[in-house]
Amino acid sequence: MGTGKRGLMATAVAVVCAGTVLAAPGTAFANPTPSPTPSAGQALAPAKDLEAVRKKLDKLYRAAARATDEYNAADEKADKQSTQVVELAKKIVKGQEKLRKLKDRAGAAAAAQYRGGGLPPEAHLVLSDDPQDFLDGAGRAREGHHATKGLLGELTRTQEDLEQYAKDASAQLKKLEAGRKAKAAAQKKIEKQIAQAEKLESALQKEEQERLAELEKEAANKAQTAWLDSGILEEINGKASEQGKKAVKYATAQIGKPYQWGAEGPRTYDCSGLTSQAWMSAGRGIPRTSQEQWKQLRHIDVQDMRPGDLIIYFADASHVAMYIGDGAIVHAPRPGRTVTIAGAGSMPILGVVRPDAGTGADTGSN
Repeated sequence: MGTGKRGLMATAVAVVCAGTVLAAPGTAFANPTPSPTPSAGQALAPAKDLEAVRKKLDKLYRAAARATDEYNAADEKADKQSTQVVELAKKIVKGQEKLRKLKDRAGAAAAAQYRGGGLPPEAHLVLSDDPQDFLDGAGRAREGHHATKGLLGELTRTQEDLEQYAKDASAQLKKLEAGRKAKAAAQKKIEKQIAQAEKLESALQKEEQERLAELEKEAANKAQTAWLDSGILEEINGKASEQGKKAVKYATAQIGKPYQWGAEGPRTYDCSGLTSQAWMSAGRGIPRTSQEQWKQLRHIDVQDMRPGDLIIYFADASHVAMYIGDGAIVHAPRPGRTVTIAGAGSMPILGVVRPDAGTGADTGSN
């Protein structure tokens, strides 16, 4: 293999069979008998062996997609928690300043009372030359007493607020740290899956890599043909909303840009990074991950979908694409691929969601 004179497909299949690339239980692979080192003119590997590699790569990249969703979810939570910690810190600073001012006011009130000698009202009446002055002073004293009570109450409430802010900040910092650990763990999963897939692909000759890409297209076309043969496209005639048109325009403008896990543009995207940014450009914020898009957005029957709607794929909602009409989608497929147009039925559809649900009737055109 190191001399470049033998085909590398046998090595790739051996890696799969040995289970070093997460071989799934029950998966059957070719098991050729040992043979002499082939010459440079050796024929390429049988299609069935390449098909086994294609399926293994599909599993690896789907696992990476699930881990990417975990990473994006942890990243989104970390951002929110960081913002909450900052807001709590601002509240603590403001509360401390308020407490300082209240203490200054309380100190001034105590000093004023001290200067008054703390004499009882009867003594002030005896010492006063004018009873009316005494009555006016007594009224002011009562007002001052009530004000002091109010001041002390405000001091107590402010101190309690500060204690609560501190507790909340501590709790958020713990969540933030846990989120960072979850994010790091998801990143390791992604890197592991992608590294294994890249190792498997790199063991192929150039011609075999090209054939592998053809097999991927053939599998997608087969699934798309079966989907179209069901007659579903005849039922899909929804028109894009104004926001939907903007989202489609943004998404299709990204065609040709590389896939990168965790990316939200403008140079690279992962699948949900593309859809979330497309809808943000249309003025509608939606969840960051495909799984949360599936959970939180309004579900639409496939036959009712319109351009701009999002199609969620696979049972675990690990992939998302944007429907653009005429049975087609735009999506960021996987590592090593670019944003592209594909058939809406080229992957197993879990369901359809509508980001701009409730914004009016289906008006406009595809």
